Amino acid sequence: MLKRFLKPIKLPAPVDWAVLILRVGISWMMLTHGYAKLTNFLGGDHSFADPIGIGEEASYVLTIVAEFGCSILLILGLGSRAALLALIFTMVVVIFIVHGPDPLDKKEHGLLFLFAYMALFLTGPGRFSVDAKLFR
Repeated sequence: MLKRFLKPIKLPAPVDWAVLILRVGISWMMLTHGYAKLTNFLGGDHSFADPIGIGEEASYVLTIVAEFGCSILLILGLGSRAALLALIFTMVVVIFIVHGPDPLDKKEHGLLFLFAYMALFLTGPGRFSVDAKLFR
């Protein structure tokens, strides 16, 4: 079951290139957000929002794992769909809980990330990924 979930689907060559560009581009953009959070956390700043009630530090660590760690996995195309689940969950929390009452312009970045992550979840990481090499 897990192997089937992680195994990339066969896509036409142009789509594989498009998925690679989207996967690396969106991950690179999210990596900058995660790196800033990681740097602040390692610098001793552990204050963070607690949108789902698990504690500020736990929320901070899970957000760093998703935004930084999962972005690296997605760039590599390693465990892509699992990494995407964490990123999708993070963006849903950001959009609907953290920025829930805010106007659309405050939710826009989160929505753009969410749409890209959902598209990648449906297509998989493509031929140019570690996942594709592992599941030949």
